[in-house]
Amino acid sequence: MATQTKDYYGALGVKKTATGEEIRKAFRKLARKYHPDVNPGDKKAEEKFKEISEANDVLSDEKKRKIFDQVGFYSDNIDPATAEAYARGGGAAGGGGGRPAPRGGAGQGAPFDFDGFDFSGFQGGAEPQGSGQAGGGGFGGSFKDIFGGMFNGGRQARGPQPGTDLEYQVQVDFWTSIRGGVTKLEIQRQEQCPTCKGRAVTGGSMECPECHGSGQVTQMGGRMKFNIQCPKCGGTGKVQNSCRTCDGAGVVSRREPLEFRIKPGTRDGQRIRLAGKGNAGTEGAPAGDLYLIIKVGTHRLFQRVGDDVHVTVPVTIMEAALGAKIDVPTIDMPGSGSPGEGGHTQLKIPPGTQTGQKLRMREKGVPSATREGARGDQIVEVKVVVPKVQDERSKEILRELQKLNPDDPRAEMLAGD
Repeated sequence: MATQTKDYYGALGVKKTATGEEIRKAFRKLARKYHPDVNPGDKKAEEKFKEISEANDVLSDEKKRKIFDQVGFYSDNIDPATAEAYARGGGAAGGGGGRPAPRGGAGQGAPFDFDGFDFSGFQGGAEPQGSGQAGGGGFGGSFKDIFGGMFNGGRQARGPQPGTDLEYQVQVDFWTSIRGGVTKLEIQRQEQCPTCKGRAVTGGSMECPECHGSGQVTQMGGRMKFNIQCPKCGGTGKVQNSCRTCDGAGVVSRREPLEFRIKPGTRDGQRIRLAGKGNAGTEGAPAGDLYLIIKVGTHRLFQRVGDDVHVTVPVTIMEAALGAKIDVPTIDMPGSGSPGEGGHTQLKIPPGTQTGQKLRMREKGVPSATREGARGDQIVEVKVVVPKVQDERSKEILRELQKLNPDDPRAEMLAGD
């Protein structure tokens, strides 16, 4: 009987030496990609989400992960002592061909009944006669195959399930990102079922039809008989009807209006975390978080780079040549007028300023959202505007100016090396 093992590490894309934090990050990244809310109606994404959720459930739990690493699969019906005894008995180290203790010894505490079974065929790596299988695998390998075939088909007890995280992209206009404000958004999230309060079941309990109230069921693995905890009732002997409102999920999907505050200086691409605003958990487990990815709108004049603001300002030839004080737009709130527009201030243009030259206005940029009291600068790029001369008098003045300033701006370029 071949074991249908599962590669939990491969499912999450992590190494077997991955830390708990690396496993958590890998799961969250994949969950945001394959969550059913993000891929409505996509069965492949739904199956992938179930796969990574199962992998995360095992690998994020230290005891479950240890069992998985030792025996190659996981079941609630295997305790750590049994897994460790199996690993010592030949599963990993290639040791012993001795038989498992029926109700004690290395396997003490495991809910298995080995009474009445002849283990002699497994000793020394031999298979029972007539099995049609080659020997040499040792008892440990066969024991693992039987366990794997039995438990992989079992269903784990549900238990409290933490809610998953949600992620939404939010469009924010240019001025709100700079000055802050309140933004509204409608999200779709799973909330606790109002009928069953997240328990997934309703009504009184009844006798489990699987184990007939005993809490245990018998399964066969080859010639071995196992009495294991009933997977349907979790060993309680009783079951309850699934909640009709949520179909036994414990949560229902709802659209919910959300209002949140944008801090002054919020940047494009910034992630805002709203704790507990993700999908609800079941049976009292905590809800996930909501992550908002900010997408800032553009402006006709200003371009934001970090906390700095860039703006291009046209000047005349005379202003650039002689120098001048000019008015330039800023993001500062004007004394009066529309609250959505900026104000203006004076900037000194040095004599001889050229097109493309950049002038810095200290602390006229965006207030920092991360550093209290800090503020960026405003970078002004000068654009020299050449007038369209049409009257003869202006042309004469420009010709006279050219005679007085005969320098060729291309002389150095054409001089050669």
